[in-house]
Amino acid sequence: MTTETLSAPKRNWINIGLWVAQILLALAYLAAGATKLFTPIDALGAMMTYVPTMPEMFIRFVGLAEILGAVGLILPSVTRILPRLTPAAAIGLSIVQVAAIVLHASRGETAMTLPVNLLLLALSIFVIWGRTKKAPIAPRS
Repeated sequence: MTTETLSAPKRNWINIGLWVAQILLALAYLAAGATKLFTPIDALGAMMTYVPTMPEMFIRFVGLAEILGAVGLILPSVTRILPRLTPAAAIGLSIVQVAAIVLHASRGETAMTLPVNLLLLALSIFVIWGRTKKAPIAPRS
């Protein structure tokens, strides 16, 4: 057996794991972004305690950024048009997650939010690593 036959199945499992991570992240960010973008601000403030302390336009901007990031995780890879945008979207969403961790930590809300924030951050970092180093998507020829 050659090393090529041994490494091909391993690479396939990594690719499957990356797709699962991309889809899970996209679903999570689509839901969070749509909530921030389309829910009336008073109702949103009742769901998320930090909302009343922030400008409404900032909350809406974050929602839009999350939706665009979710699209960027999937669409470039599926179409193979500019697939390098997928890790770029994951970088952007990692920045959103670090900011969320800082915000929630400053408000003493980490007991409720930190596990989810760290999971989303870890999945984003996995996508960054995987789609740049281990299993990049080739652009359409």
